[in-house]
Amino acid sequence: MELDKMDENDWKYHGEGNKSLVVSHVQLSRVLRLLKYPAEDSENPPQTVEQAFRQIQNIVDFSSNVMSSLLGDKFIHSGEVVKLPLEFVRQLSIKVQHQRPAWRCDKVMDIYSGCALCLPNLTSPVLHQPTHTPPLCIEIKPKCGFLPSSKHVSKDIKTKVCRFCMHQHYKVANGKWKRPSLYCPLDLFSGNRQRMHFAIRHLIEEPQNNFKIFKGGQCIYSSKEVSDDSMDLNCLLHHLRPYFLYGNNRINSHTTSKAVLNDFITVLVNALLSGGGDGEVVTDSQGEGRSFCEASLFNKERIRPGSQGLPSDSVLFRIRQTQMLDTLDVEGLYPLYRRVEQHLQDFPKERTRLQMEGPYNEAFLEKLQKCPTEDDGSVEYAVAKVHQYRVAMTAKDCSIMVALVPGSEEEEDDEGIPTQRRLRDFLSSRLPALSYSVSILDLDPKPFDSIPSQLRLDQKIVSCYLRTGGALPKGSLPPHSGIFTAAEREDCTLLFHPM
Repeated sequence: MELDKMDENDWKYHGEGNKSLVVSHVQLSRVLRLLKYPAEDSENPPQTVEQAFRQIQNIVDFSSNVMSSLLGDKFIHSGEVVKLPLEFVRQLSIKVQHQRPAWRCDKVMDIYSGCALCLPNLTSPVLHQPTHTPPLCIEIKPKCGFLPSSKHVSKDIKTKVCRFCMHQHYKVANGKWKRPSLYCPLDLFSGNRQRMHFAIRHLIEEPQNNFKIFKGGQCIYSSKEVSDDSMDLNCLLHHLRPYFLYGNNRINSHTTSKAVLNDFITVLVNALLSGGGDGEVVTDSQGEGRSFCEASLFNKERIRPGSQGLPSDSVLFRIRQTQMLDTLDVEGLYPLYRRVEQHLQDFPKERTRLQMEGPYNEAFLEKLQKCPTEDDGSVEYAVAKVHQYRVAMTAKDCSIMVALVPGSEEEEDDEGIPTQRRLRDFLSSRLPALSYSVSILDLDPKPFDSIPSQLRLDQKIVSCYLRTGGALPKGSLPPHSGIFTAAEREDCTLLFHPM
């Protein structure tokens, strides 16, 4: 990419989150991530060019020096900060404005600093020689995969029903979503193939902003409430079918809808369970009772003894281990946050020494890794626990990208890319030849000052769930129960057999 020859017509709108907007190159496998500001600040940028540069550099440093060490560098793509011509940025902002969802337009793209984060486009990976069938990429936002066991938890319901399931009720009650998702993160993180299959099925049924499918870099499946371009299951099946033609089906070009969906989910489960090495399977240390959420609809009686646990080198294991740095829960952490806040009010210059806004380097990582087990009343202990919590919150909000690349059955095993593996090694020989890579994205540091609002949100979510007894509010739509009807009508019933 030649920065002095940037043309806005080479880039297209890719998506956006709360704090940044992403554009992708129409030919190169590259994306640019640009900061966003509240619309009322559009005339007067809220920070200088140097501050914008530092904010993006902090994202890179946090990803490469902290999260990479905890999650495994084979999963991480940290990117680099680039300085773009301002005229290009302004023209790009005009070009993408009409493609943005209306509900995101309360914020505008930063057109003043010219700073951006350049990253590989994980929805359009360059893993193989081009094939006739483009790569299929699945983005999953798994959310928190464990129940808190902290003595500081004030409401017993938090140790029985997971945060995601309770948050669903709160979001529906407040009109964020019209219907709840029946996905439960504890099922996905269980390591049990049946439960994982069950979890992914519910992500497909109600994607919200936790599940997206990209084909050749284009989003082809997501929540209709998030994207106007999303499709129904029939269209999705039409897109998936070519990837799951194998054996005799290559000749007659007919695979049942049930088989396509089952094979697609099986491929995803295998990619999430594999780590590319010989990681031992770690059983759930919380015990059988604590590895289930009471709100999950999965029938526990279907679980075979000893069938739970994640391989220690799998992406889900690494994410959950990092999430579990939150040992106190936000309720237990808040008094420590207050201790640090008071100290910083008394000694403002300490903010730099204690690395509250970075730099995110080896010293920062050492602070959170060498935190004492017992509270000695010091500011250093409180800071270390706050840093641990912030890292855990990033892991609870990250996304996983699984890229599936079709290959011919005659191809030799691939070499050179450590996270790229042959799914044929993990699947029965009846499944198609697919190479894959697994990546983790959305690894921004969570701000220190956001902890009080996180506590308030936690209290609202729990209060809402207790007030309704877990029942959905009047007027909300029931969960999808028949979205798989196309497959079920064709095949009588959609069965999930034990693996």
